[in-house]
Amino acid sequence: MEHIRKPTVAGIFYPESVEGVVHEIKKCFLEPPGPGYIPTGKHTDTSLFGVIVPHAGYSCSGGIAAHAYNAIFNSDIFDAFIILGPNHRGVGSGVALSPHDSWQTPLGKTNVDPILKRKLTGGIIDLDDMAHTHQENSVEVQLPFLQYIYKDHSFSIAPILMAMQDYKTSKEVGEQLAKVIEEEKRNICIIASTDFSHEGFAYGHMPPKDMTVNEFAQKQDDYAIQNILKMDPKGLVDIIEEKNISMCGYGPVITLLTAAKIHKRDTVELLKYGTSYDLYPDSSACVGYGAFSIR
Repeated sequence: MEHIRKPTVAGIFYPESVEGVVHEIKKCFLEPPGPGYIPTGKHTDTSLFGVIVPHAGYSCSGGIAAHAYNAIFNSDIFDAFIILGPNHRGVGSGVALSPHDSWQTPLGKTNVDPILKRKLTGGIIDLDDMAHTHQENSVEVQLPFLQYIYKDHSFSIAPILMAMQDYKTSKEVGEQLAKVIEEEKRNICIIASTDFSHEGFAYGHMPPKDMTVNEFAQKQDDYAIQNILKMDPKGLVDIIEEKNISMCGYGPVITLLTAAKIHKRDTVELLKYGTSYDLYPDSSACVGYGAFSIR
């Protein structure tokens, strides 16, 4: 019997129906802060190694995320995607690779890549379904975007959740991914899922009295963004600790940066940055979102 990972945040982070998901994703591409168009045409860029993408509800961060998926669409066709996300609930293994045969969303089923699953299991990465069966959004919200932009192409995924995001663990996972990608003859892309600063009363992170939550989130995020642009994973960890930056998926980002550096990919572009405050001004809560490409 096929072991299917059913959607757990459909109807919460994105719509439950096919029509609803397609409509919402089109809005993410067409309306601010999205790219302003739905990607079409040929897939010509052969240099893309990975992207950094947010994982909030589509109405909050989907427009930012669309910039990363636009970069993926414009690249040479990928055979598989390794999707890394933080394990917000800390349930299951510290670094958990989905053991499922496929993942399902309203747009259909996508296979978990059996070769990547076999090659990535071991070391610090465990096969563990407990982490993936709880209501975790960081990886799941990426899949409908991929299914939408790749509706004419087959692809597989290797979903990994990271409860352990310390520098040593993240670096080790990055080295493991880099080795497997080097061995593979297929075209593989890494997607690192993170949101940036969570500021305001709702998150227990209050800005200084002379700053709004939006201003403070942007200031905090800029510290992290500068280290990402410099491809400095250790510097990213250090600045997060020094400035107490409430970035939830720094482990996946460190992992991607580590693997990219091993493969001598050294060009990072900030495709789009914004905050939840831009769309929904709220003095009690603000979350930062960024989309990056790495080549």
